Amino acid sequence: MATPLLLIAAGGTGGHMFPAQALAEAMLAQGWRVRLSTDARGARYASGFPEAVEITQVSSATFARGGALAKALVPFRITGGILAATFRLWRDRPAVVVGFGGYPTIPALAAAVLLRLPRMIHEQNGILGRVNQLFAPRVDTVACGTWPTVLPAGVTGEPTGNPVRQTVLDRAGAPYIPPGDYPMSMVVIGGSQGARILSDIVPAAIVALDPTLRARLRIAHQARAEDAGTVIATYAAADIPAEVAPFFPDIPRRLSEAQLVISRSGASSVADIAVIGRPAILIPYAAATGDHQTANARGLTAAGAAILMPEADLTPASLSAQIAAILTTPARAEAMARAALAQARPDATSRLAALVLSLRKA
Repeated sequence: MATPLLLIAAGGTGGHMFPAQALAEAMLAQGWRVRLSTDARGARYASGFPEAVEITQVSSATFARGGALAKALVPFRITGGILAATFRLWRDRPAVVVGFGGYPTIPALAAAVLLRLPRMIHEQNGILGRVNQLFAPRVDTVACGTWPTVLPAGVTGEPTGNPVRQTVLDRAGAPYIPPGDYPMSMVVIGGSQGARILSDIVPAAIVALDPTLRARLRIAHQARAEDAGTVIATYAAADIPAEVAPFFPDIPRRLSEAQLVISRSGASSVADIAVIGRPAILIPYAAATGDHQTANARGLTAAGAAILMPEADLTPASLSAQIAAILTTPARAEAMARAALAQARPDATSRLAALVLSLRKA
């Protein structure tokens, strides 16, 4: 019997690519071939995928970026990508096609519809993205990372949770050291979009802390390259040890060592925080489609594992007060860590892999 092929299609952000990587790892372990279909932007996040995964860059585009000419060419680029993908899938027929959202998934999912291949989508957020809204009625299964998920009329979802990478699972439930009179670690995760407000507010909030508390902090702050200079200068002026970078490849280790996490509430970030089990202050990206980052945060905030701070209420003073309230109350911080862990779905990858297997058998 020929080795089955899984085609994974994912857009160009960590929120799409990290759960796609988790599924790729799981299906390779079950003896499948795996191919990733993404665009040039997505390929930047593919370095963590196993070497056995074949990576194919497709022609796609989005109406969200570029000038008038670029937007006018979007339908032609997408059509070209669909035709090319249909030929590739006809020549090397996947057993199952899984889309994780984003415009680069359109060619593979459209080709799967045309060729009547078993197919499903995985939506990480509590509200479907635009592309997943388009394909939800046209796939066999809609797997939901955040539950409940708002779905189109007539579409039912399968709650799976959000898969996390093996490097996160390796630190699942790592023992939490509550805040105390010793050096403490704080991780600031800005996400791939809209991180400037965190770079503007978080350093100032930390500087505003009581000097005794502030002196015990060690910061890892993810900031866009254009913001890094200001962030570094703010921490340095207050003599706060800080590592500042656009991306930390060892985020799982840093989360496991942290006493507190300040983060956007992207689906993957929320899943990582829960699986490792850490107190968090979540700041949803206000411009996210359908305010889906607020929806993503509801599970942790309702459980008492995280503090939700909308951008409209975010100031250095308000954030500083929340940081101090957690780091000066060890029992509260420890309870938040336990509550986060209780919300985790470490079996999300195996649930998603089981859906892939069931589609192949269908």
